[in-house]
Amino acid sequence: MLKTITLGSCVSVQGTFVRALSCGKILVRVGNRTFTGTPV
Repeated sequence: MLKTITLGSCVSVQGTFVRALSCGKILVRVGNRTFTGTPV
């Protein structure tokens, strides 16, 4: 499932959902990199 997250104030990343964190952020994978951010 594709999810979009924000990194900082203006950078967005769209990737495959990995897991939700207890702090409310989520992990998404783009290729072999994993990003953590706030869901949109």
